[in-house]
Amino acid sequence: MIIPVVMAGGSGTRLWPLSRGNYPKQFLALNSQHTMLQETLLRLDGLPCDPAMLICNEEHRFIAAEQVRQLNKPHNGIFLEPVGRNTAPAIALAAFNAVMQAAEDNQPNKEPLLLVLAADHVIEDTEAFQAAVLQAQTHAQQDSLVTFGIVPQSPETGYGYIKRGQAIDNAFSVSQFVEKPVLSVAEQYLASGDYYWNSGMFMFKARRYLEELKHYRPDIYEACEKAMQVRHQDMDFIRIDADAFAACPDESIDYAVMEPLSQQDSDKGNQTAEQAVVVVPLDAGWNDVGGFSALWQVSPQDEHGNAIQGDVKTLETSNTLINAGDKLVAAVGVENLVIINTKDAVLVAHKDKAQAVKTIVNELKSESRPEATFHREVYRPWGKYDSVDCGERFQVKRITVKPGAKLSVQMHHHRAEHWIVVSGTAKVTNGDKEILLTENQSTYIPIGVVHALENPGKLPLELIEIQSGSYLGEDDIVRFEDRYGRA
Repeated sequence: MIIPVVMAGGSGTRLWPLSRGNYPKQFLALNSQHTMLQETLLRLDGLPCDPAMLICNEEHRFIAAEQVRQLNKPHNGIFLEPVGRNTAPAIALAAFNAVMQAAEDNQPNKEPLLLVLAADHVIEDTEAFQAAVLQAQTHAQQDSLVTFGIVPQSPETGYGYIKRGQAIDNAFSVSQFVEKPVLSVAEQYLASGDYYWNSGMFMFKARRYLEELKHYRPDIYEACEKAMQVRHQDMDFIRIDADAFAACPDESIDYAVMEPLSQQDSDKGNQTAEQAVVVVPLDAGWNDVGGFSALWQVSPQDEHGNAIQGDVKTLETSNTLINAGDKLVAAVGVENLVIINTKDAVLVAHKDKAQAVKTIVNELKSESRPEATFHREVYRPWGKYDSVDCGERFQVKRITVKPGAKLSVQMHHHRAEHWIVVSGTAKVTNGDKEILLTENQSTYIPIGVVHALENPGKLPLELIEIQSGSYLGEDDIVRFEDRYGRA
C-alpha cells in the first residue's frame, strides 16, 4: 500500500501579496475552487493509497487540518516541523513514522511505500499522473528510489534537470542530476530529448530511503531518529523533539541521497532492473506555479489572453493577469502585466519582471512590515478575523467564529474590548458572568477582566470587535484555558 506524504511547508514569496508567510500558496485556491493542498489530496482518489501524511510547520497547522477536514477525508497525521530543515529531514520523519506505525500495528514485515508530493503543484491530467504513480510503484517495490521527471515543454532555466540513461520497463535509469542551466544549455537539453525537469516528487520504500540516508548522511539520519524518540500525538498533529530536530542539518533530498546514489550507479555502470535510482517520465500538465507568469499560464484566459479573477473591467488589455480581490479593478490599454489586489496591498508588475517581487518582500521584512507575513484577514483554529480599521489607541476587527468553536479563556493587560453581534449567537464569559448575545446586542470587556467567546449555535457567529487601549498587539494575551493547546 502507498502512503502519500504531502509536503506543505514553504512561504511562496514569489506570489506576494496573494501568498504570505502565515498563509502561503499551498493554502490558496489559485486556479480552481479548491486550494492547491486540497487538489493534491483529491488527485489521489482512485489510487491504492492509505490516507495521506502531511508535513507542515507549527504556524500553518490549523489551516492544514481545516482544509483536510473540508474535504471530509481521513489523514495519517500532520507532522509539525519545529523549524524548517528542507526535504531530506522532512521525508526522514515520514519514513521513520511509517516504519514505526507498521511495527505498532504488529506488521513488522510490512514495507510502506512513500509517495512524496509537494502541496503546491498544478497537475492538469490526473489520469496521466496516476498512471505514472502506478508505474513508479513497480520500480519502488523492487527497491529502487524513484523520481518523477517532467517531460519538458520549453527550455526552462528555473528548474533543475534529470538526464535519463538506459530504458528500464517504461522508465529510465538516472544518468545525472543537473543544476538549473542557462538558456542556451536548456535549449540543448530540450532538443536532445534526454532530459526531464526535476519535479521534486518521489516514491520509495520507507526502509530503503532510511538505509540510503544513513549511508550518505548519517548526521541527518541520527538527528531525525533522535527527534522521533519523543513522538507524540496532539489532536490531529504529530509533535517531535524540537531541540533534536533543530540540530539537524538543512539539506534537500536531491543533494543528500538522490544525486550521490545515482552517481554510484553511473560509476558502477549499473544498468539493470535493480537500478538504485529510476526516473519515471510524467507528461500531465505539471506546473510548480513558481511565480505570476506560471500562474497566468495555468489560469483560464479570455480571447485576449487575460486571466481574470474577481470584479474586473478591461479595455484594449491583453496577456494580463488580474486578481481583483474585494475591489473593482479596471485596466485600460495595458499588456503583459500582473495586477494583484488584496485588502492591504496592491502589486503591479510586468510579467517578465514579476519574479523580482521577492526583493520587495525582503524589503518589507527588513522594515518589519506586517504585510510581508500576514494578510489583513487572519485564520485561527476557531475561525478568522479581519482587521477592518486601526489608528492611535484603537483597532476594529470583524470576527467569524465557526459553529461549536470557542476562543481561549483569556485577558489583556493593555486593552479593553467592545463586542457587537452582527449575526448568530454568542456565548460570552465576562468576568464572573456568563451571557448569551444575539443580533444587535453587545457587551464590554474591561482591561484585566478574564473573558471568553463561544459560538453555541449551528451557524457562523459574526461580530464586530472594537479594541481600545495603550497597546493592541496580538501578544497582549494571557491564556488560561484553550482547547487548541495554546494556553
